[in-house]
Amino acid sequence: MALLNYKHLRYFQAVAHDGNLTRAAQRLNVSQSALSVQIRTLEDHLGHALFERRGRRLVMTEAGRIALDHADEIFSHGDALVQTLAQTGQSRKALRVGALATLSRNFQIRFLAPLIGRLDVDVILRSGSAAELIPDLEALALDIVLTNRAPDPGTGGPLLVHPISDVAISLVGTPSRLGKGGDLTTLLATHPLILPSANSSIRLGFDALADRLGVRPQIAAEVDDMAMMRLLAREDAGLAVLPPIVVRDELKSGQLKLAADLPDIRESFHAVTLDRRFPNPLVRELLDAAKTA
Repeated sequence: MALLNYKHLRYFQAVAHDGNLTRAAQRLNVSQSALSVQIRTLEDHLGHALFERRGRRLVMTEAGRIALDHADEIFSHGDALVQTLAQTGQSRKALRVGALATLSRNFQIRFLAPLIGRLDVDVILRSGSAAELIPDLEALALDIVLTNRAPDPGTGGPLLVHPISDVAISLVGTPSRLGKGGDLTTLLATHPLILPSANSSIRLGFDALADRLGVRPQIAAEVDDMAMMRLLAREDAGLAVLPPIVVRDELKSGQLKLAADLPDIRESFHAVTLDRRFPNPLVRELLDAAKTA
């Protein structure tokens, strides 16, 4: 097999980062036609198209995204060599993770734990809404999306939804608030409550439970961010309805106390990936580790 022409690879990297053939040609001081020929030569050498045209836009293919990761790594090593001949170390692989902005930080840390601290891995973590993250996953800008809401089957791409965990929902509060405790109906009827926002799966389950128990809850706050619910519970704004993993550290330290499990209400966590021809191997490492956790 012929050796890779790194000049072609450098030209490809410039176009990929710029996203525009004309601007990249001007920056590289070559003609647009010459740059196009160089890119096509590289594609022929690799046996895969690296870009596809969508109207006037150049969009990277999956093979293009992988080629860019390697190009960035190759040229970063070259830059490091120039800076210092003494530098050593392993090559670093990138994993681009999207997480629902309202998702438990403790769940995210637990899922990513197998890669945290590894010197050969860069974990690039983004948060956002499902409407932002799923299209980025489909565009290959993300390798995996963490969520507690399985995506709508009608979103379009060949998405794979991997169940990670399914946990009970509990009522938690400060020891001083809980005092001697009480049964679930009494707790719900006599304390202000910190609840997830309306239409979330936990809230729908809680509203049904309150109706069955004949309780009209006193709502202290409705929050769509689990981290904020955790802070409000610590500040004793009321009893919080959430998965215990969200307040794991506070339960361990005694700052918060588990008052009761809420029957028949559960929270499911999922990892969403794209059915890719060239999947990032780090994704499989995380999914395999989650199965044995």
